[in-house]
Amino acid sequence: MYSTNTFRKNLKIEINGEPYVIVECQHVKPGKGVAFVKTKYKNLITGAVLLQNFRSGDVVGKPNLEEREMQFLYREGEMMVFMDTDNYDQISIEESKIEDEALYLKDNQDVTVLFFNDKAISLDLPNFVILDVTQTDPGVKGDTASGGSKPATLETGLVVQVPLYLNEGETIKVDTRTGQFVERVKAK
Repeated sequence: MYSTNTFRKNLKIEINGEPYVIVECQHVKPGKGVAFVKTKYKNLITGAVLLQNFRSGDVVGKPNLEEREMQFLYREGEMMVFMDTDNYDQISIEESKIEDEALYLKDNQDVTVLFFNDKAISLDLPNFVILDVTQTDPGVKGDTASGGSKPATLETGLVVQVPLYLNEGETIKVDTRTGQFVERVKAK
């Protein structure tokens, strides 16, 4: 059990049998009355965001969460197949449950999968991924890094804004937290 005095950002809690993560919290001590914690938290299964004030001393549950290092293997219809890197067990997750993260996944990529009561509920991606540009308008001589941007479709289907000088077949680094182009990666 967690008491409200231990609330902090990114703390995972359980309310009414559902896992949540605290997005924002502010400890408030009014001049009159009982202290409370103003909290904004997100459901880890549905993604719903809720606001609630907890009185000082209230307690919430500790969710049965487990993180496992896994490797994304391949897509099979609407399912995405992952392999546990410790025991080689394979699991399938519906793409609709992780559609935002799925756009950053390449075959054989390592990710952290979050489980609630032995059921996969979300992925933690690395902060940056390296992807190939599969479709974009050709660059024109004179286009510079500070000139502007154009859309580019990457090998996973993700569309990002890239500088005008980039061409198809080039490799770029993308920030998975913002979905933005970071830099061009030199071919090895």
